Amino acid sequence: MKLKLVILFLFIIAFGFSQQTDYVDFKTAKANIKFGDLTKREVFGTISYEFEILKNTDSVFIDANGFQNIQYTLDRVYSDSLYNGKQLIIKHPFKTNTSHRLDIVWKTIPKKTMYFIDWDTSTALSVTNGNKQIWTQGQGKYTSNWLPSFDDMNEKVEFDLTITFNKNYEVIANGKLINKKINDSTATWHYDMQKPMASYLLALAIGKYNKITEISNSGIPLEMYYYPQDSNKVETTYRYTKQIFDFLEEEIVVTYPWQNYKQIPVKDFLYAGMENTSATIFSDAFVVDSIAFNDKNYVNVNAHELAHQWFGDLVTETSGTHHWLQEGFATYYALLAEKDIFGEDYYYWRLYEYAQELLEQDKAEQSTSLLDSKASSITFYKRGAWVLHALKEQVGDVNFKKAVKNYLETHQFKNAETEDFISEVEKISKLNLKLFVANWLENKTFPFDDAIISLKKSTFIQEFIMADCNKNISECDAYLTSGISDEAKIKIIEQDPNKVTDKVFNNSFKARQAIAKALTKIPIELKEEYESLLNDKSYNTIETALFNLWNNFYQERNKYLNQTKGIQGFNNKNVRILWLTLAIITEHFEPKNKKQYFEELRNYTSPKYDFETRQNAFQYLKLMKACDSVCKDNLKQATNHHNWRFSKFSRDMLNSLN
Repeated sequence: MKLKLVILFLFIIAFGFSQQTDYVDFKTAKANIKFGDLTKREVFGTISYEFEILKNTDSVFIDANGFQNIQYTLDRVYSDSLYNGKQLIIKHPFKTNTSHRLDIVWKTIPKKTMYFIDWDTSTALSVTNGNKQIWTQGQGKYTSNWLPSFDDMNEKVEFDLTITFNKNYEVIANGKLINKKINDSTATWHYDMQKPMASYLLALAIGKYNKITEISNSGIPLEMYYYPQDSNKVETTYRYTKQIFDFLEEEIVVTYPWQNYKQIPVKDFLYAGMENTSATIFSDAFVVDSIAFNDKNYVNVNAHELAHQWFGDLVTETSGTHHWLQEGFATYYALLAEKDIFGEDYYYWRLYEYAQELLEQDKAEQSTSLLDSKASSITFYKRGAWVLHALKEQVGDVNFKKAVKNYLETHQFKNAETEDFISEVEKISKLNLKLFVANWLENKTFPFDDAIISLKKSTFIQEFIMADCNKNISECDAYLTSGISDEAKIKIIEQDPNKVTDKVFNNSFKARQAIAKALTKIPIELKEEYESLLNDKSYNTIETALFNLWNNFYQERNKYLNQTKGIQGFNNKNVRILWLTLAIITEHFEPKNKKQYFEELRNYTSPKYDFETRQNAFQYLKLMKACDSVCKDNLKQATNHHNWRFSKFSRDMLNSLN
C-alpha cells in the first residue's frame, strides 16, 4: 500500500505542471457498454484505447470517477489496477514514437452524468407508468463518471460505441448506426464515429422512440426522434429543422463535419439542450403542439445546438477562458438562422434584448470580461453574440465569413483560443483589432452605447425607442391601433395599461398577450373583449386570462371554468393545473367532482410527471394549504431529484411546511 501511495505521489508531481496531451495522443476508442440492475443504475463494460507516445514518460492515466471496479491490460501483456478513485494509472516506461493498446474492464454506479429515469421500483413512490429512459449529460459533469475517458477537453479521440440493452427500447449514440444485432431479449447497437471529439460530447439516450428522417441539401441524414404518443407534435416540434441546417451550412461555409445529425427529447433534462457530437439531447418541454409553438418553441434551441456542431464540437475551446468561442458563436449563428426564418426585425429585437440584459448586469456590478473563465452565461452567450455582430460590421460580411471558414478549417478536430480566431480575422481584413478586442472582449463593462448606435441602423429599433408614453404622450394613444411593431405596442401597454381600449384588442396574439398580463383589474367596459382572450392560440394568454377573469367577475366563474375545462396547456400542464385549483376553490362549481379534481392535482406531484409539472402542482397545493401526507411524501422524494433547481425548490417548500 505504501509503495502505491508513493507511486501516486510521483505521478501527481510528474503531471502536475503539464497536460498529459503533451506526452501522449489517444487516437481511437472502442467501447462495449452493458447495463446491470437498472434500479441500482449499474453500468459496466470494456473500452480499448490505441495511443501514441509523444515524449518519454513513465505513466499515463485515464479519468474514471468513483468506479466500483476497474483494471487494465497494456499491449495484451501487462495487467494492473492502480486506481486512486479518480484516475486509472498505467505505469510503464513509455518511449517516444511508440504505439500502444490499452484494454480496460470496468463497472460503476454513476452518481452524475448518466441519469436513469423512472427505473426505481424500490419505494412506494416508484413510477409504474412513467417514461423509462437513460440519458447522459457530459458537459460540466464529465463523462468519466460512467466511462473511463478524459476530463481534459483538449484530448480528442475517435469513439465507437457498442451498447447492449433491452430490444424493446431504442438506443441512440454519437455517430452512425452501422449494425444492430437482435439477441434473445436484448439488442446490440454498433455506432461508428469517423472523426475525433472531446469526451464530454459523448452521448447515450435510451427510451421508447419513433423517428422521422429528412435529408439536407448536402445529403446529411437529419434524424428526429419523438415519443410514440407525440406523433401529432412532430411537425411543430421540429419545424424549420431542415431550413436551419441548410442555412447554417451555407452561412458558415464549412461542410457539416459529421456523418449524420440526430435530435432526441428526454424527460427532466438538466438544460434546454446539449450539443453532443452528431446527437443533440434536449428537454421534452420543447415537444409542442401548434398552440404551444406560439409561446415556447424549439427553434432557437434547435439552431443553437446545431451551430455547436461546428463551434464547440469541430473546434473546441482550450479552456473556460475561451468559452465564448462556443457559446457566443452558437448564440450568434442561431440568431442568424432565426433571422432567416423570422426576418431582420426579429434579429435586431433579440440583439436589443441581449443588450438590455447585459446593461442590467453591469448596473448590478456583476459584469466581467468576456475572457474571464468565471463569467456569467449572459456574458458568454449574449455578449459573445454581440462581439460577432459588431465584428462583422467592422470588417464586412465577406471578410468575416472568410475568417470564420479559415478558423474552422485550421483548427478542425482540435482546440483553439480567442487569439486564434482574432488573428484569422486580422489576417483576412488586414485590420488591427487591438482596440476592438479591448472594448468588446476585455473590458468588464459591455459597450452599451456602441451597441445602441449599431441597433439604430434598424428602423424597427428606432420605432421601438420612440414609442414611449413618458416622452410622447400626445402620440401614445394612436400607437396602439397603428401599424407599428408588436414590440412597440407591448412596451406602451406595459407602461400604461389604461391606454387599452376595445379597439386595441384588434391586434396580434403578442399584443393581446400583453393586454392579458397588464389588465389585472379588468374595466367592465372591456369585459367582453377581455373574455375573447380565452380563445387565443396561446397557452400563456389563456392561463393569464382565466385567472384574471375568475378573479374579477365572481358571478361568472362557472362560465369561465366550463369554457376552459378541457385545456391542458404546455407539457407542464400550466392551464390544467390552474383550472383544477380554481375548480376546487370555486364555491358552487361541480361539488361532486371536487374530490376527483383534488386527486388529479395531487397526482401531478408524483414522480411519474416531469419536474416542471410537479413543481406547478406543488406550488398550487401550497397556496391552497392542501399539501397533505401524499403530497409531502412526493415532495420528500423530489428533494433527491437530479435537477438541482427542482430539488432545492422541494427542500425549501418542505421546510416551509414543517
